[in-house]
Amino acid sequence: MTCMQSDNYTPVRVCVVGGGAAGMMAAGTAHKYGASVTIFESMTHLGKKLAITGKGRCNVTNNCTVQEFMNNVTRNPRFLYTALNELSPEDTMTLFESLGVNLKTERGNRVFPSDDKAKTIVDAMRRYCDGAKIIYEKVKRIEKRDELFLVTTGSGEYEFDKVIIATGGRSYPLTGSDGSGYKLVSRLGHTVTPITPSLIPIESDSPLCRQMQGLSLKNVGIKVVTKEAKLLYSDFGEMMFTHFGVTGPVILSASARLKETDISALTLLIDLKPALDEKTLDNRLLSDFSKNANKDFINSLSELLPQKMIEPFVTLVCIDPRKKVNSITKEERRAILRNLKSMEIPLKALRPIEEAIITSGGIDVKEISPKTMESKLISGLYFAGEIIDVDAYTGGFNLQIAFSTGYLAGMNSAISQT
Repeated sequence: MTCMQSDNYTPVRVCVVGGGAAGMMAAGTAHKYGASVTIFESMTHLGKKLAITGKGRCNVTNNCTVQEFMNNVTRNPRFLYTALNELSPEDTMTLFESLGVNLKTERGNRVFPSDDKAKTIVDAMRRYCDGAKIIYEKVKRIEKRDELFLVTTGSGEYEFDKVIIATGGRSYPLTGSDGSGYKLVSRLGHTVTPITPSLIPIESDSPLCRQMQGLSLKNVGIKVVTKEAKLLYSDFGEMMFTHFGVTGPVILSASARLKETDISALTLLIDLKPALDEKTLDNRLLSDFSKNANKDFINSLSELLPQKMIEPFVTLVCIDPRKKVNSITKEERRAILRNLKSMEIPLKALRPIEEAIITSGGIDVKEISPKTMESKLISGLYFAGEIIDVDAYTGGFNLQIAFSTGYLAGMNSAISQT
């Protein structure tokens, strides 16, 4: 939608600090509502972090209702109610389709570009904010004098009527998301809540992780429990072993729930066969053992486990790899069954915040109007995206938050007059 303008209309001058997902959405929307928009981006091109999301595929949103969406927001979900209703996941999908992007919905209602290329989404967003001027410089200071904002970079000072800060968090600093935005907003008098990593891989000292590094597991169940066996988190989906521990969608979502917990006191339990209860799986084992009765144990597991897991698993269950299957005892079979349904990986710590997909914490939402994304402290100042203290589970939710808050900030910065 574009505002109707009279011949003597002077457009509102809007500055957008940050050219990521939220910044581009804010800039494009403000321009469509009639503003004169300038984007300041510290990197050499827009959307650098967006281009690597979803392992380069870009999980652009989640195809769900607003209420379902809010159930997946881990911090301050009610703050997002207006933004999500102004630009819902369905609206976002419609917008990208109008920009020439074909989309597809996968397991868990995750939405991707049909060609599996994040670049397709980045290019579409660049088209969306095509009417904005782009200055590739880092903003060093923002001040408000009288009714104007003075934005200072290394090359000079610029005047604007409105400012939208969309600089992201502290994750992936090489993409420009280096936490510098927190300094800008702190100098303007805003409160920044404690910054912690969210959606981040988890370290483990278990030798199993190193032995199986690079192995992805699909359709597994996980549980995270305390030393007292108290269940803290459970999920179903995909994960991967790495040289330092574990990662993948279910692990990242677990980290969002566990970020305020002592990770070193927790254990990850992996159910390799969640579709089978213990009795059914035991019958499956007996059937496989019957077919492979004369084989060595290590050569009998190829239909049960991925090849890269077989040797570590045999070591885990403490059975001689050359023992004949027909000699395996009932007690040994129980050990196999127990580890198939509940493989234990002791956890150690979250990876460094620089490796987090998103940052938890940010500008205190009590200081931002949820209906406009405008600062309650400084009129004409708006916020969008990860710099706000809101975050969600993996599955396209965090990008949608960036788009929705960016849209609301862009719209209101262009149409409201202080």
